Amino acid sequence: MSKVRNFDAVRKIGLGLPGVEEATVYGAPALKVKGILLACIATNKSAEPNTLAARVGFEQREELLKQDAETYYLTPHYENHPLVLARLPRLDSEALANLLELAWRFAATKKPGRKRTRSL
Repeated sequence: MSKVRNFDAVRKIGLGLPGVEEATVYGAPALKVKGILLACIATNKSAEPNTLAARVGFEQREELLKQDAETYYLTPHYENHPLVLARLPRLDSEALANLLELAWRFAATKKPGRKRTRSL
């Protein structure tokens, strides 16, 4: 399996999942399903460069961290969010597909959030 180099591989695999659309989060490339974040390039300065933030449940995150701490990690900024950080260059295409499917299952079961409205 080839190693993942950048978000292009994420996009290619992610857009093959039902209902997934391209988006941006804080100016970074992202994928969403039903308006809910599936995965994006981590933008917080605590994350390492070329890191993917993928939406997963807290239990799933703990499993990933236990299974492969060289690939998956967490910073204090992301602790309270249902996300895991993944070093893209350490993922091969199969591992990325598995992570995105896990994230899709988690995100697709969530109800779409309310749109924020601005008061005048």
